[in-house]
Amino acid sequence: MHLDLTDEETAALLRELDGIIDGDRYFLSPRIKSLRAIRAKIRPELLRPPLPPPKRYIPPRAARRGRTGR
Repeated sequence: MHLDLTDEETAALLRELDGIIDGDRYFLSPRIKSLRAIRAKIRPELLRPPLPPPKRYIPPRAARRGRTGR
């Protein structure tokens, strides 16, 4: 089924869906999951760029040698 909606109608529908989804107390309920799926069909989410690789922790040199008292 294909709906021929104008840009204004699509924007109004998305505003209503966003309001219902964001205002619901039970965000993991089946009702909200189905509304999110409908919203994703109307406005697909953009893919985020991948995260950079995690940085490797290297302890400071003074901590490795111990304190010499100098």
